[in-house]
Amino acid sequence: MMNITPTVKQLLIINILFFIGSQIIEDAAYDYLSLFFFENNKFQFWQPLTHMFMHAEVYKGNSSNIMHIAFNMFALYSFGSTLEHFWGGKKFLFFYVSCGLGAALVHTLSNYYFFENGLSSLLSQGYSKVEVLSVLNGKNNQQLIAILNSEEYRNFVGSYAFPAVGASGAIYGLLVAFAFMFPNAELALMFIPIPIKAKYFVPIFMLLYDGFFGIFGNSFLGIGSGVAHFAHIGGALFGFMMMWYWKKNQFNKNRWN
Repeated sequence: MMNITPTVKQLLIINILFFIGSQIIEDAAYDYLSLFFFENNKFQFWQPLTHMFMHAEVYKGNSSNIMHIAFNMFALYSFGSTLEHFWGGKKFLFFYVSCGLGAALVHTLSNYYFFENGLSSLLSQGYSKVEVLSVLNGKNNQQLIAILNSEEYRNFVGSYAFPAVGASGAIYGLLVAFAFMFPNAELALMFIPIPIKAKYFVPIFMLLYDGFFGIFGNSFLGIGSGVAHFAHIGGALFGFMMMWYWKKNQFNKNRWN
């Protein structure tokens, strides 16, 4: 396995420091640095960037959420070091941050769709937008349940109230880039020990996890389920577009250092 590269090392340190700090400060850190929907009072302009350095909170003795940062950091080390070795630090950092911001954009657009869909149903019943936001901010949503069906309610409240955290969008971009550059490299998951070429492994993994589990999980594509599947798709999409553009223009042969 390739030695860790400088930019990947710095990103790992930043993510770990953010994670440790957020466990100490807890709610204040998540309120300021997670990505909230722009209609939410907790939204801040820096959150599309800072959310990609935050990860799931380990609370009340529940250590299972440690896997969120553990998986992302392992993937960052495994795929990021290889990409930085060939690209150089500046190009790699540009790609990584761009995929993270792309994930935030697609996640926000999906939240906007679900929020507006639920809001239109409530407005048709005589509510005003001010009244709806007042109910959402007051955490007393019983009157909304009587109007919206269960899935519509989950998507509506989840899009407004649940913030996004994690580097997964940027990591998905790295997976796509790795498959572009090394399509025949063989990869394997712990529960699928058979090596699969990257050009097949990456799309199959995304289809199974963000397609199947997103659609047939707690709610459509993870809204309100605790997994921001649209953010994953957004990171992968932006990664694909950049790799396609660079390959088309032979830009990927140039180092930015």
